[in-house]
Amino acid sequence: MDTHYIHDLDPVALELGPLVIRWYALAYIAGLLIAWRWGMRLARQSPLSIEPVHIDRFLTWAIIAVIIGGRLGQVLFYDPGFYFANPMEILKVWKGGMAFHGGLLGVLVAMLIFVRINRLPLFALTDIVCAGAPIGIFLGRIANFINGEHWGRPADVSWAVIFPRAGPEPRHPSQLYEAGLEGVGVFLLVLVGLYLLGGLRRPGLISGLFLVGYAVARSVGELFRAPEVPIGDLPAWITYGQILSLPMLLGGLYLVWRALNRPVLLAPSGASDARAAGHG
Repeated sequence: MDTHYIHDLDPVALELGPLVIRWYALAYIAGLLIAWRWGMRLARQSPLSIEPVHIDRFLTWAIIAVIIGGRLGQVLFYDPGFYFANPMEILKVWKGGMAFHGGLLGVLVAMLIFVRINRLPLFALTDIVCAGAPIGIFLGRIANFINGEHWGRPADVSWAVIFPRAGPEPRHPSQLYEAGLEGVGVFLLVLVGLYLLGGLRRPGLISGLFLVGYAVARSVGELFRAPEVPIGDLPAWITYGQILSLPMLLGGLYLVWRALNRPVLLAPSGASDARAAGHG
């Protein structure tokens, strides 16, 4: 007798007549809002010339960048032939989702423009954004599981899940693995950087730790996730997601090395008090 859980979760959280609210949208909204509030707190502690108002203003930029970049990443990285043949499908984000690497590139472009317009140091913004990114990633992966998409490889473990859209065989719930690795795991790494390594006083360190942490977590998670794009004669355990994460790993390692080999900045006046108040 098959005792594996058969995925039957409804991707729609609330439906009121023509208004349909999906868990996927709620996950993105919640992730952005939580990261925004925490980013404003971190901005008060930064020794660089950034203020909470900058994080407040950047929220709109981030929302637009995540949506456009994430969707274009899904279109261009994973199935360009299908989307170019069916261009209206590009607008249906609830059907195909969004690609993380595309969203990352979109936010990076938005940050480059934003810091130039506001005359801010680049790492003053990127470190704060990267500190909050794992929150959104965690919620996004949970939404992937609810949607029954990005399922795992076939598995014989007791906690395997049957995703009807993928066929009758039990599979790894890789979305939940990735939520733990890319969300919780990378967030803990960021916290270590912030509070044990003085991350905000080492420009670029948090950005580097995030890039390294995500690249490693994604590469491990891909071992359990069903490949979405065939990559020719390479071994089966090498996936497209791992290849896309390689530049993140290399860039992140460089940023960490750079940050740790530069002088530590002095904390701004009142930052220690604000930190103490925040932990009281």
